[in-house]
Amino acid sequence: MKQVFSPSNLPFVKMHGLGNDFVIFDSRGMDARVTPALAKAVGDRNRGVGFDQLSEIRDGDGTDITLDFWNNDGSRAGACGNATRCVAWLMMTESGADSVSIRTERGILGAVRTGDEISVNMGHPQRDWAEVPLSHAVDTDHLPLAGDPVAVGMGNPHAVFFVDDIAAVDVAARGASVEHDPLFPERTNVEFAQVRSRDEIRMRVWERGAGITLACGSGACATVVAAAQRGLTDRCVRMEVDGGWMTLDWRDDGVWMTGPVQLVFKGEFDATFLERL
Repeated sequence: MKQVFSPSNLPFVKMHGLGNDFVIFDSRGMDARVTPALAKAVGDRNRGVGFDQLSEIRDGDGTDITLDFWNNDGSRAGACGNATRCVAWLMMTESGADSVSIRTERGILGAVRTGDEISVNMGHPQRDWAEVPLSHAVDTDHLPLAGDPVAVGMGNPHAVFFVDDIAAVDVAARGASVEHDPLFPERTNVEFAQVRSRDEIRMRVWERGAGITLACGSGACATVVAAAQRGLTDRCVRMEVDGGWMTLDWRDDGVWMTGPVQLVFKGEFDATFLERL
């Protein structure tokens, strides 16, 4: 059996899925170790390691593992599809299996090896306003915001805007503004999508607690759901994000996301770094 993590005080792995990058801790067999202060310090790209999200692997509860997610501002994330695919690859590499079950705040997610890529079932979309969640009852297919976005919950709240020219969108300005709109009591991820055909979408994303990222798994899932709900695409599409290409397939059992993952490096934190937290 190939061990992914080597024993030390606080080892970590750095991975990315389509440029959406993660620091991963393995806390199996012990109490959870990540705190808001630790997540924020590690997420600092100048003084820490830097990441879009941090993932902490814990012992499973009726599943192979449990997985928690943190943003680089120290806040918690409810779901992270690309991080889930990265951790699934780690666990399959360690066990030699071709599938893994993962308990998250989103629910129990199944992941499988698909050739050289990893697929994860991100579950059913949340379409009711209270599940997204929104601050009050509105039509989630047509939010009362400029640009007529669609609201979709995928463990995280999402506001999906369809645009004619994605290159003309100021993702940082519009994303930051919508993230903090009072309609979203837990803030929101913001996606901008240009539909190229019935089976192809170009998408850019602003993630709550992280800002612009090169990819967002739950955001990609939300986008394909929103596009299908609007009748703009079929339920299976190829999607180009800033970091590359992925495939989304909204099936009867949930939204499946498939794409590549990459192990970047392994390391461990120096005790003096941890003592300063």
